[in-house]
Amino acid sequence: MSVLEKVIGPLSKYDKTLPYTYMAKVTAVEGIEELFSYYFADTICGLIDYLDAHDIQPQDVELYGMYQKQEIPLEKDLCLDENKKWLERPKICHSLETKYKETLEARYKGHAEKDRCLFEDRDRKGRGSGVE
Repeated sequence: MSVLEKVIGPLSKYDKTLPYTYMAKVTAVEGIEELFSYYFADTICGLIDYLDAHDIQPQDVELYGMYQKQEIPLEKDLCLDENKKWLERPKICHSLETKYKETLEARYKGHAEKDRCLFEDRDRKGRGSGVE
């Protein structure tokens, strides 16, 4: 990491076509629809790793790509295996890369299993409001 990158952070965060961060939204209390716990990571693979490590089940989660002025929902099924369990890296990268190649939907841009991942300059550490 260069001195400039240490000062201004990951350069990919300045690419407005990529999410600034990723968010998972989970109902905090069963039956109360307005109360949520939120989890974040600068990469989708980091967020999924965090959710999996903290035993947060896919059926309880909504995923979003967070851009400067909007949050865009992601198809959670792209992050799940055939048993509806969280995918691990690089399988999640492959799934998102394939979706982007098929649809060219910007919300899936930049993830790559074999080529250069546009998020490789980012920290993969997850964090959240409900589990520490």
